[in-house]
Amino acid sequence: MSTLRKLLALGTTLSLSLTLAACSGGADSGASGSAGGDSGNTLTVWAWDPAFNIYAMEEAAKVYQKDHPDFQLNVVEVPWDDLQAKITTLAQSQQLSDLPDIFLMQNNAFQKNVINYPELFSDFKDTPVDFSQFPTSVVDYSVIDGINYGIPFDSGTAITALRTDILAEAGLSVQDFTDITWDQFIEKGTIVKEKTGKPMFATTAGSSDLIMMMMQSAGASLFDKDGNPVIADNNVLLKAAETYKKLIDSGVVIEVNSWDESISAFVNGGAAGTLNGVWISASIQTAKDQAGKWAVTNVPSLVGIDGATNYTANGGSSWAVSSNANRDLAVDFLNSTFAGSTDFYDTILSSSGAIANWIPAGKSDAYAAPHDFFGGQAIYADVVGFGEKVPSNNTGVYYYEGRDAVSAALTKIINGQDPKAAFAEAQATVEFAMK
Repeated sequence: MSTLRKLLALGTTLSLSLTLAACSGGADSGASGSAGGDSGNTLTVWAWDPAFNIYAMEEAAKVYQKDHPDFQLNVVEVPWDDLQAKITTLAQSQQLSDLPDIFLMQNNAFQKNVINYPELFSDFKDTPVDFSQFPTSVVDYSVIDGINYGIPFDSGTAITALRTDILAEAGLSVQDFTDITWDQFIEKGTIVKEKTGKPMFATTAGSSDLIMMMMQSAGASLFDKDGNPVIADNNVLLKAAETYKKLIDSGVVIEVNSWDESISAFVNGGAAGTLNGVWISASIQTAKDQAGKWAVTNVPSLVGIDGATNYTANGGSSWAVSSNANRDLAVDFLNSTFAGSTDFYDTILSSSGAIANWIPAGKSDAYAAPHDFFGGQAIYADVVGFGEKVPSNNTGVYYYEGRDAVSAALTKIINGQDPKAAFAEAQATVEFAMK
């Protein structure tokens, strides 16, 4: 996530309650609320990040109020870590009446929460929501046993973002990095480094984000369909780790010590680009002096892996409707906005850069408009197109434990440990956690 959103998501427990007035959509500083089940035409929402997720909810309310002038929305800011803690506590205490009507969930945590605390969630069975209008890979984050529990929102579709002027200095263009393999990326990245002295991008040491993106690009997971870890002897994981080590050893990708250093590498011109979820574009655009010098393409694919693609994701979020909700109103509100309004998505795109997972939004004039910062490329329409091609993967209950174990193994591999031995240790760590 961008630096601002990362700080907000990891922030303190400071809460801000915003109530949207029925007709104007303005804030009423005198109102507050923490629980759903509101009577009449009022919904309560828990979400984090005022500039992004909460802003989007406010704009959705304004759209809905055009046809439902008595509708009110009460949005309570709850940082992600606090939100996870709150719903866990409510589930364990069975105080379900304290739940809001709607709450935001990180995609990689959705299945974990529905499986562990099914009593907290309403499903979307027998509703008019057309889930075929979202990428299958994004919908699947919140599907359990074939039942939908979430409306996708924040796109985590991955991009390779590159400085076109640096590539030109090496005699290359963004087309040379489109629809390629990781081996080709290393070959071309080596030319860029030799000609310009710059690596292609930086990644945070000890983080498995890039490995996880490589795996999803091939539709692979750390867990089988029954939720059992498949980390040891996982051919896709071994190929991803081998590829990662080649990237580091070649100098095409460099490891840095912190998230801020990885951002600084491209903002300050020390690297030729970056590779991450599309939300990274907000950080890219903080470098105002680089306007017009960037372009976006898809990601490299793994070599020798069946089902390997040039599309993946990192991050993203979806809206859940609680078991305490005014369900009919909550579903109709989400279906009319996040799953049904091009005008809504055009508004939040222009104001906050929030890119839709809802596929019809990508066909609007706003998405097709050239983006000056990215050299006139219609990057938003391109990214929605990328999202349609991202393979699904299985997150399950222990996704974060698996990711952390792989991160630790990756550090050992970079320092010379045999990958199979490192991943066997990682599997044992996850199996212990599962007990």
